[in-house]
Amino acid sequence: MSFASRFLPRPARFAEATTEASPSGSRAEEARRALLVRIAEFVEGHDLAVTASNLATICGGLSGSHPELAQAFTAREIAGEPIDQRWLDSLARLDPEGHLRIAGLEALMDKLEYSLMRFAQTARSAQSETSDHRGALGAQIEALAEAELAPDAAGELARVIDLSRAMLARIEQVESAMARSQDETERLRENLAKARMEADVDHLTGLPNRRAFERRLVSASLEARAKNEQLAIAFCDVDRFKLINDRHGHEAGDRILCAVAATLNENAGDACFVARHGGEEFVLLFYGMDKEAARAKLDAIRRVQAARQLMNRDTGQPFGKVTFSGGVAEVTEDADTRSALGRADAALYRAKEAGRNRVMVG
Repeated sequence: MSFASRFLPRPARFAEATTEASPSGSRAEEARRALLVRIAEFVEGHDLAVTASNLATICGGLSGSHPELAQAFTAREIAGEPIDQRWLDSLARLDPEGHLRIAGLEALMDKLEYSLMRFAQTARSAQSETSDHRGALGAQIEALAEAELAPDAAGELARVIDLSRAMLARIEQVESAMARSQDETERLRENLAKARMEADVDHLTGLPNRRAFERRLVSASLEARAKNEQLAIAFCDVDRFKLINDRHGHEAGDRILCAVAATLNENAGDACFVARHGGEEFVLLFYGMDKEAARAKLDAIRRVQAARQLMNRDTGQPFGKVTFSGGVAEVTEDADTRSALGRADAALYRAKEAGRNRVMVG
């Protein structure tokens, strides 16, 4: 039975089984078990890794909860194209909902930082006013204490002075507490800024990560369109990286990723933003370049990387020539910024199919 014929009807049957009331719940349990079996068959049949991301994507389609994924899987099979890890990763990459989640997190962090800033400003203002009042009240208390009054008024004045001094002491305590709160707020703001910075960094390569890239893509495309300037994007993928991991181990594979990251970062220039997109894939934004100029720039970097001979320092065995393939598209060529991601990814896929170690334009 083909994927399309066994895939499309099942979401409806699954939804029906999970929504129809059943005293024993047996139909829902059977539906869950059937879904798990289909997911397992799908993973095994397409030789996919068992990861949280993969399972979420596959479940979204097979369960019927994500009709767009179901259609994507079906169209892929009808076209006779493989459902492999690269393609699953591209689904996650092109999902605009993921971008919205990142944007939502950014908005929450911005609101928190703004709230902390306003609190710090209010605390400073209140502390200043409290200090002024404390000084004025202290001066009045001392003036009253030194004043010469009739004997019958002295006792009453003494009580007023005592109460005023107690109030002054309390004001000093409040002022001290506000100063501590202000210090804590400043530390929170510093920690938040540090956390945001760390959250934008890929800790293996030291490059900006996918989260940072998503934010930069939005700001760079808006700026490019406002200034009527060109902006290009490129995806790069290390060739035969799985084979490197299998032969030399994952630690050696990590060092290869760091070496490729260094090549990209050192040769891209100031007019380029380089980030690790995930796995063995990197992404670049080329400011002020159309897709042909960006392709030429990336191809020059590709030649630099291909000319290097890398050695496994642990075993002394050579890695041989470590190359990458690339796909380039022009962001400002289309009104839809994220469509450039699909075009660059398609170009990268063609570069892989054409023999790797090359850069193509989408």
